[in-house]
Amino acid sequence: MKQKNILKLTAATLAIIGAGTILFNSAAEVALAANNGKVEKVPTSYQVSDSLETALPKSETKEEGSAKVNYSVSMDSLNTGTPTDTDLTMEEAAETGAQYLRDIYGLDLEGAYVYMMYSPGTETFPRAFWTGDVLFQKEQTPESTRWTYLIDAVTGELFDICHGRQLDVNVSLGYDASLEKDYRLYAELAQKKTEECKLMDSPVDRVEYNCQGYSGNDPTISVDVIGQNGEIVNMTFSRYDQMFLGFDTDTSRKISESALMRLAGEAVEIES
Repeated sequence: MKQKNILKLTAATLAIIGAGTILFNSAAEVALAANNGKVEKVPTSYQVSDSLETALPKSETKEEGSAKVNYSVSMDSLNTGTPTDTDLTMEEAAETGAQYLRDIYGLDLEGAYVYMMYSPGTETFPRAFWTGDVLFQKEQTPESTRWTYLIDAVTGELFDICHGRQLDVNVSLGYDASLEKDYRLYAELAQKKTEECKLMDSPVDRVEYNCQGYSGNDPTISVDVIGQNGEIVNMTFSRYDQMFLGFDTDTSRKISESALMRLAGEAVEIES
């Protein structure tokens, strides 16, 4: 038991250290948590706007300006959660996610396949949410080019969004020490993207280096865009070609860090 508690504390501590990095495996984490029986429902009070209380179209044909966009929406085969009466329906959540993809990536979903998953919350993210896995092929594979998002199940607020791809070239995934000292290119890209997409409620104050890693065979770098009001958006780019890959919102960061601190505190109490 003592060994298990130490492992739990260590895991929680490491998770806290990396809490600012982007959640590229949101859907996989939800499926794993559900299969392990570690899904928990956390009561939360919401102020739902009138626009979100209005039912969204349930047809697979969506309006985008004056043009109709056809895409397939279905529940992911790994889904185990069931939305409540206060949650967005699968179709509503998919349409909300589609709008984020259009606004942030300029993505046209014509002919796309959208696979949705619902979770009432997990130990590390205790908030009911929907995740969407968007592809332009019917089969979901680890190597598929995809766009994924995680939104609040009730309000539709965006928590994180990202783009994953398989490079057709072999590049180094190793750590680049020079970028920790000089990341100006990525800082400029992050500030520009933040301002263009209005990802913050305040002007950008500064951009700080966060970490490096990789997604599949795509090497990545993450930076923290910090607003004048203290808001933080964690943004990730490819180190291969500087492509914008995705970001975590300030709300997502606060929820994750709070949950991880709680887990670490519980582990310390058990150990003592």
